[in-house]
Amino acid sequence: MLIREIKPEDAEFFDLLMKQVENEADFMLMEPGERKSSPEQQRKWLERMDKESNSKVLVAEQEGGQLVGYLAVIGGDTRRTKHSAYLVIGIVKEYTGRGIGTSLFERLEEWAITHNILRLELTVVTQNEAGVSLYKKMGFEIEGIKRNSLVIDDTLFDQYYMSKLL
Repeated sequence: MLIREIKPEDAEFFDLLMKQVENEADFMLMEPGERKSSPEQQRKWLERMDKESNSKVLVAEQEGGQLVGYLAVIGGDTRRTKHSAYLVIGIVKEYTGRGIGTSLFERLEEWAITHNILRLELTVVTQNEAGVSLYKKMGFEIEGIKRNSLVIDDTLFDQYYMSKLL
């Protein structure tokens, strides 16, 4: 499995990857079919991200070139928050439990340290045991609870605010 920085020419496959993850996962922000992006919109977003010194998208690529996971790093956009980055991760269901999340986070830390990122943060549904477990394993700590923050299938869910200081 190759963990690498995404390129704008990956936009079509990245768009498909995000939509597949949202169709398979129980706790992503968007519901299946809700994302209305196009490969062209993704390419433009990736080009914007590439210009930001504190933002990046990492992907997990299997042999043959198929993208099976991603970790988006969205850096703060003010002087006071440039040291901080919000994270979004997604892995194709068939590939979960294979160490891809761990590898993405390890590569992220290498990148973050060289780009003056001092704080990594994310939110995760409290019932997402696999996600919470991965984040704790990677050194993230729970800072608080965002109560009733998502409605999934007519049920309210809380999210943990989690962070890691580098």
